[in-house]
Amino acid sequence: MVRKPAVAGSFYPAEPMQLARMVDELLAMAQTPPTHAPKAVVAPHAGYVYSGPVAAYSFRALEPLAGKTPTVFLMGPAHYLAFEGVSTGNFTYWETPLGQVPVDTERVGELLERSALFTSADEPHTPEHSLEVELPFLQAVLGEFKLVPLLFGLVDPLAVAGHLEAVLRPGDLVVVSTDLSHYHPDAEARKLDAATLEAALALDAQELLQREACGRHPWAALTALADRRSWRPELLAYATSGDTSGDRSRVVGYAALRYD
Repeated sequence: MVRKPAVAGSFYPAEPMQLARMVDELLAMAQTPPTHAPKAVVAPHAGYVYSGPVAAYSFRALEPLAGKTPTVFLMGPAHYLAFEGVSTGNFTYWETPLGQVPVDTERVGELLERSALFTSADEPHTPEHSLEVELPFLQAVLGEFKLVPLLFGLVDPLAVAGHLEAVLRPGDLVVVSTDLSHYHPDAEARKLDAATLEAALALDAQELLQREACGRHPWAALTALADRRSWRPELLAYATSGDTSGDRSRVVGYAALRYD
């Protein structure tokens, strides 16, 4: 089963050459070349014209993994359909205009066998953008990789973290998809986002869950995992949609982080 793109042509270009060119240009603008591969990154998931310049910092950090065919545990929030647990879907491939990404069905099976917290329901994935928008960046940087798609519904992220820790193997990569505060004036958004980032950088998962970020549940799962494994977070970039759109009256916050 192939999960077809839901937001090609809206969140990012649907034409392959145009999309590849846009992603390459965004990556080239990210100013901090990586020196070694992180264990995890956090990236925003809005339309590329808004959040792409920040997202590029997260994915530029993955360049040392190019050609190594990692398994990517891609985690994001469900925006459109309420459900309990974390959905992997039943897909064997995820498709973007840049091609198809194989699902690591063995690793998905491990999670489904471990706990009823994980479900294979397809429906939450069908309209969802939070995982999809990260894939063209991953395709551009990594080339070949395998995917474990993890869409978070109503679930205890700290419990999810325990299961993730049990199944992660050396060379695996965790990617969390989240935006920060939504639709505040720019100055207020920056204050709210500073508090969110303070909690994330302190590896305080419980405090992060109290902050304003649409992907705070998958982000809290990563935070708990990072704390257990002594991964240290680093903020790579921060901006609001006002920085790209020019409208600072109602903005969305975006951040890029790496974990080493």
